[in-house]
Amino acid sequence: MVTVNGDAVTDSGIWFRVEAGSAASAVRRAAERLGSQVEMGPARIADLAIVAAELTSNLVKHADEGVLLLRPVRRGGEAGVELVVIDSGPGMADLTVSSRDGHSTAGTLGIGLGAIVRQASWFDGYSLPGRGTVLAVQVWPAAPPRPSWAGALARPIIGETVSGDGYAVRVADGRHQVLVSDGLGHGPLAAGATEAALAAFRDAPAGPPATVVGHLHRSMSHTRGAALAVAELLPDAGTVRYAGLGNIAGVIVDGDGQRRGLVSLPGIAGHQRPTVREYDYPFGPGARLVMHSDGVVDRWRLTDYPGLAEQSPLVMAATLLRDAGIRRDDACVLVARSWT
Repeated sequence: MVTVNGDAVTDSGIWFRVEAGSAASAVRRAAERLGSQVEMGPARIADLAIVAAELTSNLVKHADEGVLLLRPVRRGGEAGVELVVIDSGPGMADLTVSSRDGHSTAGTLGIGLGAIVRQASWFDGYSLPGRGTVLAVQVWPAAPPRPSWAGALARPIIGETVSGDGYAVRVADGRHQVLVSDGLGHGPLAAGATEAALAAFRDAPAGPPATVVGHLHRSMSHTRGAALAVAELLPDAGTVRYAGLGNIAGVIVDGDGQRRGLVSLPGIAGHQRPTVREYDYPFGPGARLVMHSDGVVDRWRLTDYPGLAEQSPLVMAATLLRDAGIRRDDACVLVARSWT
């Protein structure tokens, strides 16, 4: 967990592959345990159990290649539970209509998505016929905090339980900054390198991205190293400031869906003596910053997803991870937007 000045990102969480009804009980029990760990209280844990059960039931009944991510979320001193479900089809033409009680495509009562929306503190989703659906749900013990200006997911390569890719978000002395890290290789040693990067990011003095990247480099000499990039959003100035080492992709997508790539220099954080430079890029109204590891193919285009830019950063990140992520590599996607 990275928490700075009351803002936080979630732990990496647990991924479940949901292919049969038996998965529902496992997800529900894990959600209840997590709710207890974050001290949610019995009533909201019961609501969380309903959300978990309905999400897994929907995946089993309606979805292809469904997966569910369960993780804690903390922000502003409060703790809750987040669930993200991702599938590859068939998708829905109108997610709003499908969320109403009584709407069913499987001969059931049609109360699943409606129950999820009612019990959730926060809900967002995106669906495209033929491509699939992403739903993101948060359950908080009391009133939910303001939705985050950044969202991300990381998942391990098939066969591993930990990911060498990771991310962090912080607000330090008013600086809104994000990090994506790709530890060299896979497995525990790669994960250890990224964990060192996240810890160093948490403790780094407030400063521009190049200063932060230099601090991470000096803090990671005991690890196998990582490719990483740090970005700082300055919406009042209409600017993103960016510094990267290695093959972390950074892209700004403007309000019309046009892409602009960001420059990362060659190097490995924690090894050699890399040159670190930062660059400023225009970041206008409606723009989105997308950062991802090389476990995500850089051929995605936001214009292929009508309306996706209007969804939360988390749902946008999950959609891109589903469609552009490579299963033979760790993968991570982070999306950030202006909060003004």
